[in-house]
Amino acid sequence: MKINVIAGRADEPQGGSTTGHHGARVFDSDHVPADRDLVASLNSATLGMDLAAPPVVLPDFHHKSAMEMPSSIAVATAGTIRPTLTSSSVNCGMALIALNCDRPTAAAVSDFYRRVRERYPYPTTNRRDLSYREVVSAATEGAAFAVERNGVDPAELERVEEGGRIDLSRWGGSERLVAEMPALTWQLARLRFGTVGPTNHFVELQEVEEILDPEAARLLGIREGQVTLQYHAGGGVLTGEIGHLFARRRDTARVMRAAMAVQKPLFHLATARSTQQVRERMRLFFTAACPPVELDSDEGKRLMLANAAAMNYGYAFRMATYQALRQLAADAFGGAPGSLVVDSPHNSIYEEDVAGERAVVHRHNSCRAYPAHLMTPGTTFAQTGQAVLLPGTHRTSSYLAVAGSSSSQSLHSACHGAGTVIDQFAKNGTSQSDPAGRSTLRFRYDDTAPTEAPHLDDAGVNAAMSVLSTHRIVRPVARMRPFAVLH
Repeated sequence: MKINVIAGRADEPQGGSTTGHHGARVFDSDHVPADRDLVASLNSATLGMDLAAPPVVLPDFHHKSAMEMPSSIAVATAGTIRPTLTSSSVNCGMALIALNCDRPTAAAVSDFYRRVRERYPYPTTNRRDLSYREVVSAATEGAAFAVERNGVDPAELERVEEGGRIDLSRWGGSERLVAEMPALTWQLARLRFGTVGPTNHFVELQEVEEILDPEAARLLGIREGQVTLQYHAGGGVLTGEIGHLFARRRDTARVMRAAMAVQKPLFHLATARSTQQVRERMRLFFTAACPPVELDSDEGKRLMLANAAAMNYGYAFRMATYQALRQLAADAFGGAPGSLVVDSPHNSIYEEDVAGERAVVHRHNSCRAYPAHLMTPGTTFAQTGQAVLLPGTHRTSSYLAVAGSSSSQSLHSACHGAGTVIDQFAKNGTSQSDPAGRSTLRFRYDDTAPTEAPHLDDAGVNAAMSVLSTHRIVRPVARMRPFAVLH
């Protein structure tokens, strides 16, 4: 099967800002047009910001009502941090595991998902998975914490963004973090470490149907006919807490509101050293306006410290999930446990180089896509480029890709999925039922029997991939078709 390449377009930015940068750069096509009203809304929201480059709009662009900003964007600012440009829970992400088996029997698939449900029950319990010291270690050490505690092979951390750890020392280190963070924040972060859960999170078994870049696939450990396991999981309790500590959020659930009523005053006001600092923190973190925080200010360093700690905790969280899922798959299917292909966050705030200058890149439901020359020398990604996942849905294929030669034009960003495109294609009749009549066995977290979800054709996910590949943002490596999912 070939990807149907659709002529893509990247709109010339329109509008303006105080820095001379123009409106959003839109990557779409005639088949996958970005909502122009929503683009205008993004341009209006970013007007006057200290933009380091035009904001980027990627395929699957849409706005969830509980979010401050649309999905599938990247925004780079020159000297400020703006937490509401991404999700309240940074380091939500997806990962792909290459299993050491071909397609298992139906009985083995059922056994696997039974094991997953037992390991990750839903509704979740309030069990304390970590001690206080372990929470601090996860926030400080990142994925290396899962190496020590969960037995992750340290060699696999090269497949995790940033190697799974951001150094805290430049913003005050773990000593400042522990000294200022309220005890309640650490205590709540002991709960539900390394879970998955339903909603848009999933655990999906797939079969590799097509290799599109044989050399990259070989280097990444992927072959035709192989079974892969793709999962979408958050970054854990600590990431959500920190996301709400530094801004007033729309998606604040009742439990989080109660926690913030105690934590925010303790964190921001009880640690203030002057009346002036109290006023400044009230202005920055307690008002609905959510004003920008100067990167080089003390408050900016404090925010970047907390953000880095949240990212680290998220890396450790998802690596603990990875280790558990690969072992559960090996127990159910036989053979040696699988290996990590890539772990890719899609909500993040990083300091990065943009056009030769330091900037803060905020990604909301978009993942980083660095070309090979920007990756750590000696690693697999330094040969292939950073691996990128473009999931479809449980009714279509998904893609494994690598960063392309021109990813800089999108702030080295790619959309984290094509679900909205697929849904729209199905709704307007552009996409039809799968000609081969295939389906996915869909498991739930309750005891109901699994159901068959008939597949669609791949028109939607192919259209999204075509936009990315036409602009050389990513290069497709393999196409995987789902055959079972839990969500």
